[in-house]
Amino acid sequence: MEDNIFDIGKFVNVETEQSVSNSLVKRFKLRRKELKLSQQELAKRSGVSYSSIKRFEQTGDISFSSLLKIAGAIDCLEDFNKVFTTPKVLNLKDLRK
Repeated sequence: MEDNIFDIGKFVNVETEQSVSNSLVKRFKLRRKELKLSQQELAKRSGVSYSSIKRFEQTGDISFSSLLKIAGAIDCLEDFNKVFTTPKVLNLKDLRK
């Protein structure tokens, strides 16, 4: 993964695209290794090319459809149901609900 020296997340506690991507890749690699899958085995199981999986683990770059395929192959597809579910608080009145 390429670290961006200008990532504000390195200086203050805030989520950035880079920090989220880095964290996602770390969790993915850990899960793949827990399942004792090589990148080549995951490529065969998911239908995503080996080079795409390798690039994802190195840079965090992958198409959304390929990410869904590899998530399905490692039995994590349901995790995507949690995306965009946190309510956005726009004012103090929203906190009371």
